[in-house]
Amino acid sequence: MIRRLCNLLGLLLIVTLLSACGDDTPRTRGVYMLMDTSGTYTKELKQAQRVINYILANLQPGDSFAVARVDTGSFSEKDIIAKVTFDDRPSRANQQKREFRDRIDHFVKTVKGSAYTDITGGMLQAIEWLNESRAGHKTILIFSDLKEDLKEGYVRDIPLQLGGFKVVALNVTKLRSDNVDPREYLNRLAAWQERVESGGGSWQVVNDLERLESVLVL
Repeated sequence: MIRRLCNLLGLLLIVTLLSACGDDTPRTRGVYMLMDTSGTYTKELKQAQRVINYILANLQPGDSFAVARVDTGSFSEKDIIAKVTFDDRPSRANQQKREFRDRIDHFVKTVKGSAYTDITGGMLQAIEWLNESRAGHKTILIFSDLKEDLKEGYVRDIPLQLGGFKVVALNVTKLRSDNVDPREYLNRLAAWQERVESGGGSWQVVNDLERLESVLVL
């Protein structure tokens, strides 16, 4: 009886160790936030600051965070306003958060609206940056009305490779034309959801910014 019990305990230990070894996904989080700066949407950027401050307060050492603007051509490193991977030392991580917040504050105070809205280009840049961060859990936040408006000649009919990514649309404000015909708003959301999910990603819409806790759930 004792021998059988020892054998059973030994088997359970082996299974536990194998399970632990099999899950080698890093626990770090990577978040890339796109801020729409087109037209009147710049008036919403104070709300975006609330989101950024919430994320800064909840990310941990080893996590990565970047904020970029969406403008005429967003597939560019120059559109990244601030980026960081947080240090393991709490004092240094807190300093990084303060510096990050200062860069965002300066941007919001000085930003000029763009004529076009290249959301796809911004997402392509986000995918590239998050993949390079090697974060175990990757989230793209889109702070926009989701109305893409491309400058003539820009090609953005490109599949998005979003396997393992969570995409969250935040503060999707309704346009004047949406009030006339709500189907435009619903179709816009449905089109982005289909595009994200067909690329292997998960899709979520959070318009009530009091519910931000769901954004960073692993």
